[in-house]
Amino acid sequence: MSERTVALVTGANKGIGYEIAAGLGALGWSVGVGARDEQRRGAAVEGLRAAGVDAFGVPLDVTDDASATAAARLVEERAGRLDVLVNNAAVAGGAPQEPTRVDPATIRTVVETNVIGVVRVTNAMMPLLRRSASPRIVNVSSSVGSLTRQSGTAGGPAPGPLAVAYAPSKTFLNAVTLQYARELSATNILINACCPGYVATGLNDFQGVRTPEQGAAIAVRLATLPDDGPTGRFFEDAGVVPW
Repeated sequence: MSERTVALVTGANKGIGYEIAAGLGALGWSVGVGARDEQRRGAAVEGLRAAGVDAFGVPLDVTDDASATAAARLVEERAGRLDVLVNNAAVAGGAPQEPTRVDPATIRTVVETNVIGVVRVTNAMMPLLRRSASPRIVNVSSSVGSLTRQSGTAGGPAPGPLAVAYAPSKTFLNAVTLQYARELSATNILINACCPGYVATGLNDFQGVRTPEQGAAIAVRLATLPDDGPTGRFFEDAGVVPW
């Protein structure tokens, strides 16, 4: 079994996921780079190792049951347990996403990755997380998933464009996070959602105003919470995000 803290980050071959892996690796952790594309996964692992990170590749398609099971088996064989799971993999779904114009298939595709994929991977990794002394789960969400902000009751304009697939998928993810927190409340597993902010990544055609490294900071913070830290909450750099 690994003596290092062991983390797995999904969608870690680029963008925010890569920087989360880099941030956790900088702490001396062993970090699994979860990604479905073999070439990009390999390049990410090579880049992280060049920076001194104990990184290892984890073939993982979050939309596939067998892939999630195989990923859990790989982590178990390498480390014997999992201390931190960061569910970062997500898709935007493309346009159009106005409610009156969207193709229902777009919504299904986005939810399959952004919500069901999180459930699939979390459940596959749960036996390994239960072996950890201080297990943490971080679900990368978005402020566009906040119903309070989308409705304007928090003050100011609603964040993000009209996106009936992407934005509600993050609302759904937040609700799922709460359900896990309720079920796991009597355990030592802390689970929280986070918003990285408007980060320049391929998800938004690099239109964001924050760097991936800046966006990764909140996930790294939640991955390193103390044992008496919060669970079932939604955070951004400035503090708690209203549901």
